[in-house]
Amino acid sequence: MISRFLFVAIALLIMVSCGVSPKAIDYGSDGCHFCSMTIVDRQHAAEIVTKKGKAFKFDAVECMMNHLKDIDVAIVELFLVNDFLDPSELIDAKKATFLISKDIPSPMGEYLSAFESRNEAENVATENKGKLYTWEELLTKFKVQ
Repeated sequence: MISRFLFVAIALLIMVSCGVSPKAIDYGSDGCHFCSMTIVDRQHAAEIVTKKGKAFKFDAVECMMNHLKDIDVAIVELFLVNDFLDPSELIDAKKATFLISKDIPSPMGEYLSAFESRNEAENVATENKGKLYTWEELLTKFKVQ
């Protein structure tokens, strides 16, 4: 009876610990999965989480996009990016608006930033002479899929 209880308890623990959710980025410590640089820039970091719950962290959105060329995108459950204006939490990349502006450098030199709000992205684009992209347009630009 005790062994059955122990088995059920362990099985439940494994199921709970493998949930699909964002994993916190430890800035200044975690390394980029694509380029191996230490992730320090809170405005440009990104993350993907697979359907099995494994998280891959990136120092820049462009590193995430380049990594997506090398994998089956169907295994990814969450595509996450930091909001340039409020980088405190990762946001859904599929709903974000992206800006490429030579006036706003990003860690890997693609000048790519993400915004949760389309209006805020438009304002920053106007001030910084940039071009806006949706998630689907960004996938096309980086030749993902």
